[in-house]
Amino acid sequence: MRQVAACLAATAMLVWPTMVVDAEVVTRSAAAKIPAYPKRIVSINPCADALLMQLADKGQIASISHYSHDKRATSIPLAQALQFPATSGTAEEILSMRPDLVVAGSLVARPTARALKRMGIPLVQLSIPQSVAESQQQISQLAEIVGSKQRGVKINQRISSAFAKAKPEDNKKIPALIWRGGLVPGDGTLPDELLRRTGFENVSSTYGLSRWDVLPLEHLVARPPQLLFSNAMEAKTGRRDRMLSHPVMKKLSHRIMIADYPARLLHCAGPTLIDAVATLSAARRKLTAGL
Repeated sequence: MRQVAACLAATAMLVWPTMVVDAEVVTRSAAAKIPAYPKRIVSINPCADALLMQLADKGQIASISHYSHDKRATSIPLAQALQFPATSGTAEEILSMRPDLVVAGSLVARPTARALKRMGIPLVQLSIPQSVAESQQQISQLAEIVGSKQRGVKINQRISSAFAKAKPEDNKKIPALIWRGGLVPGDGTLPDELLRRTGFENVSSTYGLSRWDVLPLEHLVARPPQLLFSNAMEAKTGRRDRMLSHPVMKKLSHRIMIADYPARLLHCAGPTLIDAVATLSAARRKLTAGL
């Protein structure tokens, strides 16, 4: 079991960037000056792709990350993503796009970072926000960098409005858990804040789990939450999270409600928060309506 848990945790570090913690929301390279209005922005991070789609003019975006061309990994509509070229983030590919600004995540390959510095191309690195406030701060900062401050204001207003609409009328906290392939976000994570602000109690701590941890199926079955968020829709087709199709889970149908929570809602913050809180809120309303 320890080996399985270690494997899942290692996979999560690669697939779920939400687990990376950085001290700053936006890091700007000191090696090159950022233009007031970048005309050729290259993004090598899927969460940055999602932000730029809302903040930058279409003509400003020279290229996006290859993840956004993959329907399993994209955080933006695939049809929209396919309107832009994509790179895998190598220095050669990036330089061939002739960028005047590169936007990346918190981790950038050293050869790529060195090449950008040598060529005098500014690099902006986005951390993974650990709270809604950090996410909104990041939106404001990136909006200013790409020359669209007002768009940043509007997106943040939409996020705040989504939370206001998702706030339940009652004060009851419904026991819930986000559980994907056994991996669970715990106290102090952004998903934990989303659960709390939409009327749930994240019960991960009752299992003795840390911020991001693995909850084995047998422990979940022994003490199931009232509502379980997972990739339920995909499980019905047998494509993912086969643990939800386990016979023992079917026996819990009278004790637990399983709601679909797509992987893309865990990958990024920013505008994705709007869909995330709407999904959580809708599941809560459905559960309470049936009580």
